[in-house]
Amino acid sequence: MTLATWFSFLAICCLGAMSPGPSLAVVLRHTVNNGRGHGLAASWFHAAGVGVWAMATVSGLAVVIAQSPNVYIAITWAGAAYLAWLGIKSLHAGPASALDVAKAEPASVWRAGLDGAAISFLNPKLAIFFIALFSQFVSRDADVSDHALMVATATLVDGLWYTLVAVVLSHGPILGRLQRHSQLINRLTGGVLILLALRVVTL
Repeated sequence: MTLATWFSFLAICCLGAMSPGPSLAVVLRHTVNNGRGHGLAASWFHAAGVGVWAMATVSGLAVVIAQSPNVYIAITWAGAAYLAWLGIKSLHAGPASALDVAKAEPASVWRAGLDGAAISFLNPKLAIFFIALFSQFVSRDADVSDHALMVATATLVDGLWYTLVAVVLSHGPILGRLQRHSQLINRLTGGVLILLALRVVTL
């Protein structure tokens, strides 16, 4: 994987993590209602789930490339179409409500971690997203180190972003600013996903 390709992959992972959604809501809820430690537990258990999905996706795509190149091409085009559809949805999304943190009952750190893991492990949309995204970057000449770099990037970006949310962004006026700019984040994500989808057409 070239440095330019990795930066493209990194940017998409960052925007994907930053997009308001149920994962962000879980981390914020535990941080605001139970404390920073709970938010960090939810963050890194969620990142572990992301890492599992990323590893499974890369491994599966590598097998498909080796055994059925034509199937891999079909997956790549289907993935591009799905990313384009997600991009269009993001562009048309209104202000997100995922940052409205409702008051909840106190919970243990372990429960916060389990909630973070569940929101990633049990989310089939995350699996579909990774198949669509990784199919645009996994190639026939990619080796094990390339695959490991992609998995590590996706996992660390997810964990570090939600750590930032738990430590810095979940209190005071910063949370309000994040809420106000959630629509801008969605639009940036949408534009990048559409450009990534167009990459398949222009190659």
